[in-house]
Amino acid sequence: MSKLGKKPISIPKDTKVKVENGKLVMTGPKGSKELTINDKIFTATINDDKILNLKKNKKDSSLNILWGTTRSIINSALIGVSAGHEKILELSGVGFRANLKGNILNLQIGFSHDVSYKIPENIKVLVEKNTIIKISGVDKELVGKVTSEIKMLKPVEPYKAKGIKERGQYVLRKEGKKK
Repeated sequence: MSKLGKKPISIPKDTKVKVENGKLVMTGPKGSKELTINDKIFTATINDDKILNLKKNKKDSSLNILWGTTRSIINSALIGVSAGHEKILELSGVGFRANLKGNILNLQIGFSHDVSYKIPENIKVLVEKNTIIKISGVDKELVGKVTSEIKMLKPVEPYKAKGIKERGQYVLRKEGKKK
């Protein structure tokens, strides 16, 4: 048995979930999302108490991993539809700043030229104080992907900790050259 797979998912009061022949349609205040579930393997049922249960159709122990993964994907989609997912990036370095022009994020990160990043449709980006970038959206995977792509434009270097890092990310500092 999967420990995570058999946990029930509680549906927030302001979201609606519909189960239709292998599709889960979730709508909430932040947006809507549609997920497909393999109905040969899993069945999704909603109780009167607004609790969603995911059950296996086949008695196969190799499906336990897939069961837990599917349950966590559904749970993160429900959180995204009701509350949304958000990641915060910080720019640290002399002269490092970010500007937002429409759907293009313009970054000055120590190169001889500005770096432009095109923001996908379902993602909202806010720039605060020129050094703090807030990335939010409904899809957890897409928010994480955009965050990692922006971080890879200028990774944090270990000597002076210059670069783009996530809030709360620990940077292992190295000691400089000795005389």
